[in-house]
Amino acid sequence: MPEGLRRIDETRIEVPKGYTEGMHVGGIIYVDVELEAFLEEGAVRQVANVATLPGIVKRSLAMPDIHTGYGFAIGGVAAFDTDGGIISPGGVGYDINCGVRLLRSDLTRAEVLPRMRDIVARLYNEVPSGVGSKGKLRLTREDERLILLKGARWAVEQGYGTSEDIERTESGGTMDGADPSLVSDRAFERGRAQQGTLGSGNHFLEIQYVAEIYDEKAAGILGLFPDQLTVMIHSGSRGLGHQVCTDYLEVMERAAGKYGITLPDKELACAPLSSPEGRDYFSAMKAAANYAWANRQCIMHWTIEAIAKVLHASPEELGLRLVYDVAHNIAKIEEHVVDGDKKRLIVHRKGATRAFAPGHPELPDVYRELGQPVLIPGDMGRASFVLTGTAKAMEETFGSTCHGAGRVMSRHQAIRQAKGRAIWREMEDAGIIVMSAGKRTLAEEMSEAYKDVSNVVDVVHRAGISKKVAKLRPLGVIKG
Repeated sequence: MPEGLRRIDETRIEVPKGYTEGMHVGGIIYVDVELEAFLEEGAVRQVANVATLPGIVKRSLAMPDIHTGYGFAIGGVAAFDTDGGIISPGGVGYDINCGVRLLRSDLTRAEVLPRMRDIVARLYNEVPSGVGSKGKLRLTREDERLILLKGARWAVEQGYGTSEDIERTESGGTMDGADPSLVSDRAFERGRAQQGTLGSGNHFLEIQYVAEIYDEKAAGILGLFPDQLTVMIHSGSRGLGHQVCTDYLEVMERAAGKYGITLPDKELACAPLSSPEGRDYFSAMKAAANYAWANRQCIMHWTIEAIAKVLHASPEELGLRLVYDVAHNIAKIEEHVVDGDKKRLIVHRKGATRAFAPGHPELPDVYRELGQPVLIPGDMGRASFVLTGTAKAMEETFGSTCHGAGRVMSRHQAIRQAKGRAIWREMEDAGIIVMSAGKRTLAEEMSEAYKDVSNVVDVVHRAGISKKVAKLRPLGVIKG
């Protein structure tokens, strides 16, 4: 453990106020003794640095998948008072609304295994992936403007899904208040050909099966059963979101000086939420988030079509439908209880998942009594998890939990480690068919490059900030 930290209990470490000069509050990192070995001093410093920003409430937080990021640690959560607090692109990240959606089916693993190679090949051909990949859609400037305004609703209006999909998407697949006029021409250009594409890096399309059920009642509400075929989609706002972040980091660097905000790290560039710069970024961020929800909606539509074609059946006959869609990199205005009083806060989740408790008014009716479904993707060789949100998450983490496994190697380190190995062959030997736009991506994303997601999920489960429902293991993987 880095010097100066204190273990609170088996799942939490305290970053005391004073760890970094100027901290307004302390920090909490959710990590057990086993994962503590991967705790980077730089990431801890970032948790402390966030605690120096104006208007921060309660504490600066990080989840067990924490690792060093741009400004905020990845796995970081911080909430700021809407009255006097800030908004920071570094607290959202470059891939705005990178997120995950899960599909369920009526199929079992045994029924699809003989056709798995065909399914993976069809999906690889039907869903564009890789750096700079271009989608099937040919968008006009007006099409793209409507996507930025409407998000997943735009895709459904075009016939790429149903109204049920909107109900089962966080925020209904749209953040109100998006303003496409605040998105640069360069961002529009980068996004025009990329709607409906996976992209590269850790993004994936994965055919999975339900390997274990931990909570039968919750699994039943979600439509999950043992040995069932599921599909997970992990993608975000592509080049458009990256450009929005790039554009506004320059704006925020100037704004921080203008408003007299002292930054321990220039990557924490920010502006008061109430300032013109803060409002503009928030509106542009919402537009990029909407692009990402439309993106995952389109990918899901083509995924369902591809599987149905291979299996010569209709989507209805296969029972293919959306379980839920969650955002990972986003800032949202939410109401939370602070010192006994309800307050409107802007909650930054960077590599963290919302985990609202049962009964929360923002949850769809179908899951209101269950709590928010939480989707945690692992690396391509291990497993992913379905959890639900809890009351304790509302009390401790502004209704937040982890978002994945968390890297332990840089991409360059992973490539060096994989030299001389055939990762795709190792995957096939483990019973997982993988297709990728390049061998480099497979090396960057190999299992050893990540913490074991099972350990990460166990920490948040034991801490009580989300509750395990099911484990999903991969059968086939499409990587960018």
